[in-house]
Amino acid sequence: MNGPAAAEIEASRFRDQLATVREALAGSPRRRALVRLAAGILAVVVATAVGQLLLNRWNQPFYDAIQRRDVPEFLHQLVVFAGIAGGLLALNIGQQWLNQRFRLRLREALTLDLIDQWMRPGRAFRVAHAGAIGVNPDQRMQQDAAHLSDLSTDLGAGLLQSFILLVSFIGVLWQLSSGFVFHIGGHVLAIPGYMVWAAILYAGTASWLSWLVGRPLIGLNSERYAREAELRFSMVRVNEHVDAVALARGEAGERRRLEADLGALLAAMLRIYTAQINLAWVTDTYGWITVVAPILVAAPVYFAGDISFGGLMMAVGAFNQVHSSLRWFINNIGAIADWRATLMRVADFRLAIGEADTLHGQEQRIAFAENADGRMTFDELEVVSPAGCSTLSEPHVAIAPGEHVLITGDPGTGKTLFFRAVAGLWPWGSGRIGLPAGAAPAFVPRTPYFAPGTLRQVLGDPDGDGDAPDDGALKSVLAEIGLGRLSSSLGRAARWEHELSDDEQRLLAFAAVALARPRWVVIDEALDTFDGATAKRVLALFAKHLPEAAIVNIGRGQHNYEFFPRALRIEKGPPGKTLRPARIRAGAIEPPPRGL
Repeated sequence: MNGPAAAEIEASRFRDQLATVREALAGSPRRRALVRLAAGILAVVVATAVGQLLLNRWNQPFYDAIQRRDVPEFLHQLVVFAGIAGGLLALNIGQQWLNQRFRLRLREALTLDLIDQWMRPGRAFRVAHAGAIGVNPDQRMQQDAAHLSDLSTDLGAGLLQSFILLVSFIGVLWQLSSGFVFHIGGHVLAIPGYMVWAAILYAGTASWLSWLVGRPLIGLNSERYAREAELRFSMVRVNEHVDAVALARGEAGERRRLEADLGALLAAMLRIYTAQINLAWVTDTYGWITVVAPILVAAPVYFAGDISFGGLMMAVGAFNQVHSSLRWFINNIGAIADWRATLMRVADFRLAIGEADTLHGQEQRIAFAENADGRMTFDELEVVSPAGCSTLSEPHVAIAPGEHVLITGDPGTGKTLFFRAVAGLWPWGSGRIGLPAGAAPAFVPRTPYFAPGTLRQVLGDPDGDGDAPDDGALKSVLAEIGLGRLSSSLGRAARWEHELSDDEQRLLAFAAVALARPRWVVIDEALDTFDGATAKRVLALFAKHLPEAAIVNIGRGQHNYEFFPRALRIEKGPPGKTLRPARIRAGAIEPPPRGL
């Protein structure tokens, strides 16, 4: 199934993205820990706001003492300051500790949820065949989820603190500026809450300009993450095929492709840097103006003699707190854009995982059932893909228990697709597949899968509970299949897919099947790579250890006709029957890898 043909991209909405993240957190076992930490952060932020209010009130007696040259009061106010500052220091350290724990638990909750959604039966396979959304699931679950957790914690705590400080100080600033009176041309002008309106106008103008200049960063950050993913995928692909690249002397071509991917990434980053510079012109300009803005606003009243120097400094401090809270958006526009892009990637991936269960929802599906008589049946079966349709040459097929059947087909007829349909991984098509009731077939793909662990666990004891064949049986089967050299490695843990050749991996997979003794075995071309002698050795192993098992071998079937007396054929179905593209919501999508 080709990537571009697999899915059409439909942009998701911000509301949907927030909803799916809330759903992930609501069902997380870490939800209570997150609630407790959030409550702790709220309590610390409120306490910090109280401390800031006390510190602001401290300004007036302190600066008035300086103005009066009152040394005893000056020293007393220094002691008061030490107490307030010490309390705020402890609160700041406590908030930092709580933020770190919240960030850790949030990442744990998001990542565990994504892993749980991704690892449900068949989902990872369907997502991988859903187009570009499934190209780099590892990056979305590891890097993007971590980045989203960091940004959400920092921005959320900062927004909460700014809101509480705004509520706390806006009343103080209103009260301080309620007595401000302007004398203009012999007229008296009183503006209630004058400095509050000045702070709102000042910060509102800055926020509006920052949004206009900084908004493009959302799309630019999404593009940057897409280019990062493409470069990472290209590097992983080269590393996975390093032998073939070296043998084909393909280093120069791969280097050019990697350089092109790097160039695209650097170009995307350059566009981000340009946008950040444009944003810096706005934010830095307002930052410098803020140094004198509150004094300029309050200066007419001070010079008119309506407030003392201490009162002026108190008003300036309150103005700065209100303005700082109001300009939270300005200070964090870049981080907000980054958070929005990261939320898009994580949430869209989670949406796509769920929607992968209903891929091609309007297309007809194969019916699956259990046969009480213990047979495997195929009735009017057609397997449909974007490349076309595959079907069996016989409309009604029944395979009895213990029967050995070979299913062959010309190249391109869809043998692997048929194997996936029987395994339940590919449900699109028509007709009916009946599996024997009460019997779980063992499916052997072309590329075997080995869970990390010891060779003993790979062969027959994956859970390590000892309920498996003894070492003598394991060594005997290894010798019979031609892997006797591994008998001394039963207790060794390794990545066996890296230590063994392709043929040795398939032999090890067949040894594990023989030891498991299933009643049904379905093979996808795994026998076709062996020479005649090796294939006969595998079949002899089956004849000895699986004498009553039904074995269905999908492939070319060379040298195997004696073991498989019955043969079926897969053929191309009627032209024009194809699987139409599915629709997957995915706003921040990396390009599909080359060659798909």
